[in-house]
Amino acid sequence: MGRPRTNDDAVGERLVSCATEMFATHRPEGVTVRALAAAAETSTGAVYTLFGGKDGLVAEVRGRAVAGLFQDLSTVAVSGDPLADLRALAAAYRGWAVAHRHLYAVLFGGAQRFDPSGEVGSGDPVRPLLAAIDRAVTSAVLAGEPTLIALSLWVTLHGLVSLELAGALDSATLDRAFGSTIDATLRGWAPARAGGPPLP
Repeated sequence: MGRPRTNDDAVGERLVSCATEMFATHRPEGVTVRALAAAAETSTGAVYTLFGGKDGLVAEVRGRAVAGLFQDLSTVAVSGDPLADLRALAAAYRGWAVAHRHLYAVLFGGAQRFDPSGEVGSGDPVRPLLAAIDRAVTSAVLAGEPTLIALSLWVTLHGLVSLELAGALDSATLDRAFGSTIDATLRGWAPARAGGPPLP
């Protein structure tokens, strides 16, 4: 009879869950293999067996965060109105961040230091945003370099979401301000129109 598996999928999931919270809320020096194992009620050996060490666990957590955000943004339907699509993407971004605040912190604001330029491949969460911006530029409702437009929109989103997650703005206040703030950012990229109507 073989030895029972102690480092199984359930242990791996506990490690990922504990690591996600710790990476988001603890300083790097406090997130040791020993601390991770203790939080997940397993041995340090499990970290090495299942993930090859702390770096492998970091990669797993970051990969799940990237994949989760990409999945939610990718479910936003493409319509004939790229500005409406951008507003919908902004709402989806906020929704994912609020529902997965520790994963969001791992990607964009946790105490643990991550390389934001790490490879993410075809599941890069910025792809749906850039695609919508490209459609808006092609249809002449926005004008500018798509990557710069995406950066300005992300800065706006990240600022709003970070304030909400930190408790500096309650959800009701942000609900009132969110759409108008996103629209103001988009209006900043509207093409100049002599005597034309402003961007809605």
